[in-house]
Amino acid sequence: MRLGWASSRRKARALIDAGRVTVNGRHLGKGGIIAAGDDVHVNRLPLTTALRPNPEIKIEVLYEDESVLVVDKPGLIPCHPLRESEIETVINGVIANHPEVAEAGDKPLEGGLVHRLDNGTSGALIVARTHDAFEAMRSAIRRGDIARRYLALCAGNFDGISEIATPIAHHPRNRRKMITMLPGTPFSVGARPAATVVQAVESFPGFSLIEAKPRTGRRHQLRVHLASIGHPLVGDGLYGGPEMVELAPGRFWLHLREVAFDSPSGGQIRIDAPLPADLNAVLGRLSSNQ
Repeated sequence: MRLGWASSRRKARALIDAGRVTVNGRHLGKGGIIAAGDDVHVNRLPLTTALRPNPEIKIEVLYEDESVLVVDKPGLIPCHPLRESEIETVINGVIANHPEVAEAGDKPLEGGLVHRLDNGTSGALIVARTHDAFEAMRSAIRRGDIARRYLALCAGNFDGISEIATPIAHHPRNRRKMITMLPGTPFSVGARPAATVVQAVESFPGFSLIEAKPRTGRRHQLRVHLASIGHPLVGDGLYGGPEMVELAPGRFWLHLREVAFDSPSGGQIRIDAPLPADLNAVLGRLSSNQ
């Protein structure tokens, strides 16, 4: 920025993410080291948003103000695309009605997404409408100032309340999975602290409806934490959860029911995302079998 190659950190990150920066003819990622005498080339052609609106993806808005949206993410729809050609995602549907979201964040394919939900998860998703709001909300989520309350249906009988505080790491052989890892065990160097508070809500024969509140935000945190104590999510085959006829392949019984936060322009907000029909159908059948 001091040399005038980018007017802000955000634009500098965008140039790097778009592959517009080379060092000695090679692309370096964020945090790459540049030595004295290196040949740095910056292509400053205008950056265009990589996101394409898709009005066919209907995403319900649960709350909106000048700074943020809270939308109701359906199960089995990704939060954002991995390539520019993909348009069947939540964020593509959101920008069809709120185009400003496309330029609110730091990553071209994620827009103003403040956090993410796995494809198989449904529920409340916070989206920033401006870059200032994005930075404020991302800082809030890192500090733990955004409360998230999930409902989950898991295998087995879970009673009471407990906190799972086992660190989480990438599986050494399966890139799709995460694992819990105690300090001092092999591969534990890459494990990151993680904590989830779990409380029983209702019991069914062989299953438990629980409330889960993550204190951290690791990849697959709730799924791997519950599986690690013998209570994998219903429908979550990746972590050993049982199948359920009401749930489509890839859909598991996990729903972000409530988020609470301070909006940069709306004050203290608490939003509830209603339980979708497929998850309700599972509960209905289990209740009728009692």
